[in-house]
Amino acid sequence: MADTMGHSATATKHTSVALGFCLLALAPQIFELIWSIGTIFGWGAGRGPATVLVSHITALVAGAPAALLGAIGGETKKASSDVLLALIYSYPLFAVAILTIFMTIRSAQDYVGGIVLMALALFALWASSDLQGMRGFSFGAGTAPRMFGGLLVALGAGIALTGLLTDGPGMAHYAWRGPLFVMVSIVFFALAIRPLGVVVTAFTSFLISAMGTHETRWVEAVIVGACLTLGCALLFPYVLGLPMPMFPRFLVQ
Repeated sequence: MADTMGHSATATKHTSVALGFCLLALAPQIFELIWSIGTIFGWGAGRGPATVLVSHITALVAGAPAALLGAIGGETKKASSDVLLALIYSYPLFAVAILTIFMTIRSAQDYVGGIVLMALALFALWASSDLQGMRGFSFGAGTAPRMFGGLLVALGAGIALTGLLTDGPGMAHYAWRGPLFVMVSIVFFALAIRPLGVVVTAFTSFLISAMGTHETRWVEAVIVGACLTLGCALLFPYVLGLPMPMFPRFLVQ
C-alpha cells in the first residue's frame, strides 16, 4: 500500500511538472495576447487580441504541421513568425511535457532547471530566426545568437539528463507574489507610458511592484515612489534628452 501511495504521489508530481511545461510552451503566445489587450485602449501598436488568438491557434493546430510536412516533402516556402514560434519553441516543449509523464525523475530541481534553460535557448533561436546567418567566413547578425542558443540547448539538456540519472533535491518552494507584481508593474509601465506620461506611470508602477511583499510599509513606499518619480521626471527629459511625455494626454490636451 505504501508503494502504491508513493507511486501515486510521484505520478501526480510528474503530471504537475508536465502541465507546467505545457504552460511554458504557450508562454510567448499568452504574453502577446495579454499585451494585445492594450491596443483596445490605444496603448501601443500591434495586432488586436482576436487576431493574435486566431493566428496562434491556427499556427499551432494547422500551420506548424503543414510547414513540417512541407519541409519533409522538400518545400522551401518561408513560414510565418507564428508558425516558426510553434515549430522552434512550443512543439519541442510539448514533446518534453509528454515524455516527462513517463520518466523517472531523480532530481526534480535539476530536471526542471535544465528544461527551463532549454526553453530560454529555444526562444532565442526563434527570435533570431529572421536574422542573417553566416555566409562563408563572414559572420551575420544571427550567427552569435544561434551559436549561443545551440550551446545553451546542449547545456540545458545535460542538466536535465543529470536530473534523470542522479539523485538530487526535489523542487523547492518558491514565492510567486514578488515576481508576479514586478512583471505586472513592468508591463503596466510599457503600456501606460505614452497615454499617462512619466509622472503617473512611474509612480503607479512603483506602487504595483511594492505589492509584491507583505512587509511593505505604504507611507514609506509612497515617499520613496514620489522621490523616484521626481528623479525619473528629471532624468529622462533633461539629463538624457528623451522626448517622453510627462503628464497624461487628457491633461495636456
